[in-house]
Amino acid sequence: MNSSLPIQLDQETQSLNTLQALQWIADRYGSKAAFSLGFGREGMIIADLIFRHQLPIRVFTIDTGRLFKETQDLFYRVAARYQSPIELYFPQGVEVEKLVSQKGPMSFYKSVENRKECCEIRKVRPLKRALEGAEVWITGLRKGQSEFRQQFARFEWHSGHQLVKFNPVIDWTKEEVDAYIRAHQVPYNSLHDKGFPSVGCAPCTRAIQPGEEERAGRWWWEDSHKECGLHALSPSTPQPNRR
Repeated sequence: MNSSLPIQLDQETQSLNTLQALQWIADRYGSKAAFSLGFGREGMIIADLIFRHQLPIRVFTIDTGRLFKETQDLFYRVAARYQSPIELYFPQGVEVEKLVSQKGPMSFYKSVENRKECCEIRKVRPLKRALEGAEVWITGLRKGQSEFRQQFARFEWHSGHQLVKFNPVIDWTKEEVDAYIRAHQVPYNSLHDKGFPSVGCAPCTRAIQPGEEERAGRWWWEDSHKECGLHALSPSTPQPNRR
């Protein structure tokens, strides 16, 4: 595989809707395609499509150890409804112990570097383990989530993981997301009804204010791109301008 493959995949699937594209990926890659379920609304749509249509795509999630109770509750609701396996990945305990012992339980508030270190240990490294052996990584990214995420395409080549990254709902609008969830009665995080359009770790997420971007409540104390490192852009991809 190489970086020219996303162009080929985009050309071959450009006329397919989201379900058809997922089916196409499943037929071509099977269990070599892995979906990272973060339990956001967009991710729940992808999970619903995979589970209801019994697509042979691996579904996994990462428990950072700092999730909201509402997110944990949703995990069990999803497992009970769909009766389909969801692989669970945790950060390495020894790495978390070392971080907290040396820098304290809330080191991420002190600097962007500390926050990125915490994200690296709790999220990025478990993701790397989860994607071992995969050839396609499926995500719930959507352009409308933030200015930064407008840089992403439906298919991309992730040089770090050396695989294709497929963002099936990247061009969906918030209204389309909400309509699908209502029409199919898809379970979702109850925090979304309390001003949390984007939900991450509990200490690092707040409700947003009117007019703010959907991810403004993530690491709200920082002037940053509101990303944890899971979706870092390729060095060759232009970086968006800060506001």
